[in-house]
Amino acid sequence: MDLSYTLLGIVVGILVGITGVGGGSLVTPALTLFGIHPAVAVGTDLAFAGLTKTFGTIVHRYQDSVEWRIARLLVLGSCPAALITIGVLAATGSHVNGGLINVVLAVALVLTAIVLLVGRDTVARIAMRYEKHIADHRAPLTIAAGVLLGVLVTLSSIGAGALGATFLVILYPRLSATRIAGTDIAHAVPLTTIAGLGHFALGNVDVLLLASLLMGSVPGIVLRSYASGRFPDYIVRRLLASVLLMVGVRIVVFV
Repeated sequence: MDLSYTLLGIVVGILVGITGVGGGSLVTPALTLFGIHPAVAVGTDLAFAGLTKTFGTIVHRYQDSVEWRIARLLVLGSCPAALITIGVLAATGSHVNGGLINVVLAVALVLTAIVLLVGRDTVARIAMRYEKHIADHRAPLTIAAGVLLGVLVTLSSIGAGALGATFLVILYPRLSATRIAGTDIAHAVPLTTIAGLGHFALGNVDVLLLASLLMGSVPGIVLRSYASGRFPDYIVRRLLASVLLMVGVRIVVFV
């Protein structure tokens, strides 16, 4: 069991709590930079996300902060899309998988960085201006958003956090931040679980690596509670966005 991966789990736990960005935006690119094959990095992170997000959903359910109807609409799009994507990965070779995953990973990182820089409040204000144009089409648009997330998350393990929440803010700008977060994580559990199981079946999950990440996530949660509110949110978000942009460019140029 590698202590460097346990340390990564700790750092991810803290940063997720401070910024609200999904762990996939941090874990998967870090693992690829450590030399882990992209498919294994994605598969292991999806298994990690499926386990850790389950506990988050339990908390949000206890707090009654989940819009289950919206979560179900997302699942209607994302889970079938995830299964189809797994089928495509199974039908292609390892070299093709690695190249495809790297491209999608880079795109997902850049999109996440943009979301961090813009901020959800700004997105919500813009969405409110156009709310009347999407009000009658929310259900199909939510399912379509689920399809996009299903493909993106299965290929890169990124999207179930910051991007998923951004889709919800655009489609449901009047939802409170707590309900956005609760609905987002409730949808992420079945999506990451199905995608993670699919990658496990393809042999893309490193069990020892997964155990190391899980060991780090526990102290990361504890340290996160102490770190919360101690750092200016906008500074942390901008720094993280800069790092994600650089990593995304690095993946495209050098991998």
